[in-house]
Amino acid sequence: MLAPADLEFFAVVARTPSLAAAARALDVTPSAVTQRLQDLERRVGVRLLERRGRRPTLTAEGELLMSEGEKIGGLLAALHEQLASRRGEVAGPLRVLAPFGFGRHHIAPLVAQFQRVHPQVTVELTLSDRLARVPDTAWDVAIHIGDEPTHGLRAERLAPNGRVCCAAPDLLARVGEPLQPDALRDLPCLALRENDEDVTLWRFRDEAGRTRQVRVSPALASNDGDVVRDWALAGLGVMVRSRWSVADYLREGRLVAVLPAWSLPDADVVAYTGGRRGRSARATAFVRFLKEELRGLSGAAKTPGFYGVDRHNADRFAWDYGV
Repeated sequence: MLAPADLEFFAVVARTPSLAAAARALDVTPSAVTQRLQDLERRVGVRLLERRGRRPTLTAEGELLMSEGEKIGGLLAALHEQLASRRGEVAGPLRVLAPFGFGRHHIAPLVAQFQRVHPQVTVELTLSDRLARVPDTAWDVAIHIGDEPTHGLRAERLAPNGRVCCAAPDLLARVGEPLQPDALRDLPCLALRENDEDVTLWRFRDEAGRTRQVRVSPALASNDGDVVRDWALAGLGVMVRSRWSVADYLREGRLVAVLPAWSLPDADVVAYTGGRRGRSARATAFVRFLKEELRGLSGAAKTPGFYGVDRHNADRFAWDYGV
């Protein structure tokens, strides 16, 4: 008779390119994988894996066991979760996807805190700035900053967040401070390439509601926000960044807002969950936890400085979240 552990074992074997890779994934020796696979084939009475060639392939029976085993594993996980929820527990695996910068500075500490509160949950955090390129079957909760096509996904705003155009004071002293967005075309600019966005088209709106779009030609560009920020601090160009990532530097005067009379589109912090497969109790609990813990970000969208709070609260926020 097959056991859940057999299904989990064979799922790893089926997804890896070799038995050696399966052994590494299972943290056992290759011979242990071979012996367990032979024992499994002996008990079911059919060959599950063709071992000829450099890359083993599944037999028709192996394909059947993998596909049906995934369904059974999903049903068992759902049953386990329902029983845990009736005991008042949050349990099971949780896969979280978050952008590099915000994920590193904010989500990673909160993931650790959430797991301490719910020790029956195992969390896998993946950092990527390409939400659209990661299939929604690969995560349970995806954190995103800014607009993104949802494709039927359920979205929930976690915290407001504004964008700011800024630069180092010494750069503006050298090249002059722009008075209109069009002047940015003649200044060195920096681009953060993330989320497959058109990052060289900067959109501004003034207090009267008039809009202006400016196509900049970046002197420097990177897909790492910390790199772009460091370039700006070194006086190498003007950049557009989320307020959460530059609030400290604006408060300290190491960066200053450029075109303060003009605003940029907000980039709220949003949590996406799979609309087609529903949302698990642990994903719901995690989103609720994030919303509560990120409430310190409120006021960031329009207010210069550290999210619109005083220095004492800013320091406390930085301590809490490891900024």
